[in-house]
Amino acid sequence: MAQTPDRRGQTARAVRAEVVPGAHLIPCLHDHPAGSLGDPDGARVPEGLPPVVDAHVHLFDDETFGRIWAWFERHAWPIRYRLPSPAVIAFLRERGVARILGLCYSHRPGLSRGMNRYMAALQAEHPGFVHGLATVLPGEDDAPAILAEAFAAGLHGVKLHCHVQMFSPDEPRMAEIYEACIAADRPIIVHAGREPRSEAYKVDPHTLCAVERTEAVLRDFPRLKLVVPHLGVDEYAGYLALLERFDTLWLDTTMVLAGYFPYPPPVEMLTRRPDRVMYGSDFPNLPYAWDRELRQIARSALPDDALAALLGGNATALFGLA
Repeated sequence: MAQTPDRRGQTARAVRAEVVPGAHLIPCLHDHPAGSLGDPDGARVPEGLPPVVDAHVHLFDDETFGRIWAWFERHAWPIRYRLPSPAVIAFLRERGVARILGLCYSHRPGLSRGMNRYMAALQAEHPGFVHGLATVLPGEDDAPAILAEAFAAGLHGVKLHCHVQMFSPDEPRMAEIYEACIAADRPIIVHAGREPRSEAYKVDPHTLCAVERTEAVLRDFPRLKLVVPHLGVDEYAGYLALLERFDTLWLDTTMVLAGYFPYPPPVEMLTRRPDRVMYGSDFPNLPYAWDRELRQIARSALPDDALAALLGGNATALFGLA
């Protein structure tokens, strides 16, 4: 990456050199209760960074967003950006994000087709910027057909959430979904990590999810391209070991680099396999500034090639966004 000067004449390398190599990338906010951080919003993507692809942006219709935000307010954290999907897209585009992956998930049978049609419409309205993923409820009737329709409409992969959709990644009913992704050569993002855990879920995420369950999927479906969000928090060591063993596994950084959760990732999560980690924000469902993680990454000491891969190159290659 070229050494791009910022407005103060510093190079991107100088701006990023503030984190001591070998230390935790982000300090953990152990003493901060779940709530809004109140940090200021940045006007743009930080100066000197390579093109940013946000690989974890939620896009839902207004009614679904409202229900999700109400749940978060009661059981998780305050939502700072209550924006409908068109405004989410405009917000990130105007601030210099190059592309986004649009994610959704269904929580009961009969919703997936409508969600997928909505996502495909947003993608068509914003070509080259919005790259949508489909969803399906594991075990619902016609799951392979639902995905085939979504792929035919141009969606780039699948998003599932173990906690919300109440499944384990290695359950037998997942096989038809994985096989559909393999046949269409589409990646699948599965929130298969144990955290963040909430007593408001109808299931215990620590029972449903474990790094060993993800390992079983990678072993049983060797051609499946699998992404686990949030760096697999809180089982970092286990997911790092899987990254070294399986070239069909990717992780995204979503929310973990912000220092909001009490599980600070070790630096090697970003440097051991720089070709297998992607930046994601979880926008708009955030309790802090939209660019908080980007500012932390901009202050890191990542090599230029690893930084470019993290912020856009890996997602572009995996999901065919070029």
